[in-house]
Amino acid sequence: MRLITKTADLEAFRQELAGADFVAVDTEFMRETTYWPKLCLIQAAASNGVEAVIDPLAEGLDLAPFMALLADTSILKVFHAARQDLEIFLKLGDALPAPVFDTQIGAMACGYGDTIAYDALVQQILKRRLDKSSRFTDWSRRPLSENQLTYALADVTHLRDLFPKMRDKLERDDRLSWLDEEHANLLNPDIYDTTPENSWQRLKLRKTTADYVLGLQVAAAWRERQAQARDVPRGRIVKDEALYEIAEQRPKSAADFERMRAVPRGFGNSRSAQELIQALDRAFNDPNRAQYKHERLPPLPPGLGPTVELLKVLLRFEADHHNVAPRLIASAADVEAIAANDEADVPALRGWRRKVFGERALALKHGRLALKLKDGKVSVEDA
Repeated sequence: MRLITKTADLEAFRQELAGADFVAVDTEFMRETTYWPKLCLIQAAASNGVEAVIDPLAEGLDLAPFMALLADTSILKVFHAARQDLEIFLKLGDALPAPVFDTQIGAMACGYGDTIAYDALVQQILKRRLDKSSRFTDWSRRPLSENQLTYALADVTHLRDLFPKMRDKLERDDRLSWLDEEHANLLNPDIYDTTPENSWQRLKLRKTTADYVLGLQVAAAWRERQAQARDVPRGRIVKDEALYEIAEQRPKSAADFERMRAVPRGFGNSRSAQELIQALDRAFNDPNRAQYKHERLPPLPPGLGPTVELLKVLLRFEADHHNVAPRLIASAADVEAIAANDEADVPALRGWRRKVFGERALALKHGRLALKLKDGKVSVEDA
């Protein structure tokens, strides 16, 4: 077991990876009690056989050599369910690793469903069962046992063996390009944005009046700043339900908070509550404040409901026929848009998605294709 705790050893490891086609990467982190994830381990296993576990908590270790590896565009970085790993590396290095391949996304084009778990994917492709004995390890504690380190490294050694098989299948089926848009979305920095002023966008609006939305924006930004400064989960400050109540009632005094069901007792007398009141006052008294205007999607034309349902059946049929997750082909919004407009500007009417589903969706919509049910199974025939 190669455990890297010194910067010089990490630099040597990076140099050993030079020329590798790809490196499988995974992390172990803790964030149950923090806002920012606490990186505890990095595991890496490359196509040239080089592998190691890196201890970010080792005293004096500088992760710069590994961050340089992640930024090396000549080496593909392979993850499974990469989003949280990428979020960690973005915060550490101010840039996302590139290029990347996410085997959970790849699995959608291989017929393994929308969000297959890693252990299930390993079992189906490699016919191996993962050891789960260290699954609930506190990875921040030191020292880690040999068994724990072996368990952690196995995540990437399996991934290193799994990826070429998945890639070969996708190449044989001419589907590698199907994943380009999904991977591009994964590398969009906007989805990792932690700017407090944008935090309200993670919440589902219960009302769309300008004053309500402004109150929610201010309260959510206040909570986000508090959570970041104190490094605690958002819910430790106040729950989402409290934000909705604050936006609705717009408190102006400590007593106003005490009348709210979702706000903790005594909160109104805290300095944090006074800061929130002041933030709300500033926002509502600003004559130049932006006025939120809710953009409603146009309703579907009358009578299109059955068409939408038929297109959904076709989507499921084509997904099964091509052995690909339906979500990779078209979203529910895509289907509704196609039902309403032959020229809808949606992914399902572009590129490979149009060939797999879009053209046939239009044909079904205009009666050139028919869905039939025989012996309990759907079939598609020319009308």
